[in-house]
Parts: sequence; structure tokens; C-alpha cells
Amino acid sequence: MSDTLNLVMFSGTADKLHAAATLAAGAAAMDRPVNVLLQYWALDAFRTERLAESHGLAWDAMTEGTARPVNGTKSIPWLETFRMAKELGQVSILACSGSLDVLGIDVTTLDPIVDASGGIATFLMNAEDGQIVFI
Repeated sequence: MSDTLNLVMFSGTADKLHAAATLAAGAAAMDRPVNVLLQYWALDAFRTERLAESHGLAWDAMTEGTARPVNGTKSIPWLETFRMAKELGQVSILACSGSLDVLGIDVTTLDPIVDASGGIATFLMNAEDGQIVFI
């Protein structure tokens, strides 16, 4: 089995974006290659016009006291953590071409941290037999 970490990001909430970025940075720091596939709401969060907006929290993170890990600490913003991950190691971020079509998003409107657009087959070929985590 490959030591590559493959993240499929579906959710665009701040808590999940932060968790995925932290996983990517940790794996990159351990010299593990990382492939990230951005789908739907995660993809939408990477639009340059949406980066500064609040992305909210997942419903299970919104009960009293549970938002503290995301909103109550001085953590590094999720996009900056992804940037650090790319500086630390081999991290590839792919925008799902199907999600781009469904949402009517042009790949050129995404933050330059996104390397390319491609389909599920492209992501799975890059994933090879490595671990896949869905967020």
C-alpha cells in the first residue's frame, strides 16, 4: 500500500476545511505525498471571491461549546495551512471538473493554490493504492 494520503473534500465548512488542511500539512511534513480532490462545497470555498467569507460550521459543530476549536483559538487559517502544506512537501490540489460544471464555476476563478481541474479517474489514478479519506 502506498503512503500517499488522498483527501476527497466535499464539505466547505470552516471546521472541515481546517481539518483537511491540517491533515495535508501533517502528511506533507512526514514526506508523504498528498492528493486533494475538491468537490462541490469544498470547491466553492476555494473561489477567490469567497476566500474571505465565513464558511460556517458543520451542523454537528454548532452546538454550544463545540465551535471553540475552530472559532475560539488562534489557529492558522485553513487556506494558509494548505499553502504551508504545499511548501512542506508534495501536495496536489485538483478541482473536480464535474463539480465545476454543476456549480457553473470556471477554474480560473479559483485560488492559484488549486493546481488543475480533472475528473474522478484522474484523482484515482494519482491515488493509486493509497489511503482515501472523505471529508
